[in-house]
Amino acid sequence: NPLLQDFGMIIHPPMLYMGYVGFSVAFAFAVSALLSGQLDSTWARWSRPWVIAAWSFLSVGIALGSWWAYYELGWGGWWFWDPVENASFMPWLVGTALMHSLAVTEKRKAFKSWTVLLAIATFSLSLLGTFLVRSGVIVSVHSFASDPARGLFILGILVLLTGFSLVLYTLRAQQLKSPGRYQLFSREVLLMGNNVFLCAATLVVLLGTLLPLVHKELGLGSISIGAPFFNQMFTLLIVPFVLFLGLGPLTRWKHQPASQVQKTLLIAFGLSVSAGVLINFTYDAPTYMAALGLVLSAWILITTTLEVVQRVSAMDTSLSAFERLRKLTPSHWGMILGHLGFAVTLIGITLVSNYEVERDVRMMPGESVTLSGYEFAFRKVEQRTGPNYTADVGIFDVYESGDKLVHLEPEKRLYLVQRMPMTEAGIYSTIFRDLFIAMGEPLDDGAWAIRVYIKPFVTWIWAGAVIMAIGGICSMSDKRYRMAKVAKVRTAVGGVATGEEVEA
Repeated sequence: NPLLQDFGMIIHPPMLYMGYVGFSVAFAFAVSALLSGQLDSTWARWSRPWVIAAWSFLSVGIALGSWWAYYELGWGGWWFWDPVENASFMPWLVGTALMHSLAVTEKRKAFKSWTVLLAIATFSLSLLGTFLVRSGVIVSVHSFASDPARGLFILGILVLLTGFSLVLYTLRAQQLKSPGRYQLFSREVLLMGNNVFLCAATLVVLLGTLLPLVHKELGLGSISIGAPFFNQMFTLLIVPFVLFLGLGPLTRWKHQPASQVQKTLLIAFGLSVSAGVLINFTYDAPTYMAALGLVLSAWILITTTLEVVQRVSAMDTSLSAFERLRKLTPSHWGMILGHLGFAVTLIGITLVSNYEVERDVRMMPGESVTLSGYEFAFRKVEQRTGPNYTADVGIFDVYESGDKLVHLEPEKRLYLVQRMPMTEAGIYSTIFRDLFIAMGEPLDDGAWAIRVYIKPFVTWIWAGAVIMAIGGICSMSDKRYRMAKVAKVRTAVGGVATGEEVEA
């Protein structure tokens, strides 16, 4: 398939499946702990690096898929709420919840029941996603190979493993109770709140993906659930999610009087609202939704920064600021980068969704069109021959304020063996915006249908995902998760030795 003749497609599938495989290890640890009846902080510590690794690979895989769709399909979109996209997004959402819940179980020996359930759900959704992609039961622009027989085999594994683990979970439920009570304003409660919002988001994606299929199979006719449904539901969920995300690192475990952080929170809230609104008004037509997204992004950035300032300020003042920053653990830096990366992605989503400019025009060679201060001059069309295709190449020069900015050559290809037409967009990317030109169909008298986009901050979407993945790598490098040897073996959880570890 010509769509797959791309470097991004060499990396994208392995990243996704490395994520799925990593979650299978966490699932195995959870089932092993249920069988042995030993769910403690050691179990959580062994599971956590595997979950972080799987989550990091999955983050990169999803970002690569989004980037590929953006430049290869020629639509100018970066996310379509396509069933195959959703299939990988669901385990990422629950995996995010699992990663944070394991931190609570490891440090506070709490949320055992919830953490085990998340481990089961994450792996089950990974199997479900594999089934949806490989079975051919859904139609998607991302589906390139379907095997119904293999799909049924995967479905059988899904039912068997999920059913067995849930039955085992039910039988062991009484042993999974976590001791202790927590005040409403504590890190545990805030993390649990965010877990609930992440699971609610997963349920939205699951229903939106499977409901049309179930509706059709029951003979009730065809229905379509599109982007407006998902966008509206995620807008409702992301506001409290981001609020809790910013509050969590600023609070203590178990109990924190709200009065102790009231001043910090008021400063963070004031700065976030001011920054978000001011940035929004730098655009010609500010919108409420853009202001909301920018305020939420600023809230994450500012609260994360304040948390670092608080932690560094509590260290030995005889050390320089740089030396104190170096004393922060790799796992702490991982948390910082993860939150900052999410804020960067949210900024990109907000600005490109609200302020992108698009125009479909009929152009003859020699004509030009102006869009948001950029002049796109259509010079000519050249015929070129590739190794397995022929192409009509549009020659464009782009000008800004009368000065030539860039030369772009979008293509309309025809692959000879498959007789399949393909669009290769001409894209000029900067840190602040992308200029995007796609060739449509040839019209009468030598004219062409041309689509022109200006997409502000679209690259921030993928840059944020990379930053989040780097945060995961930082967390995995923490010496707590690098054991050179086990000095003394005390117990065994499903064949995994635990005891007094000697750190590398």
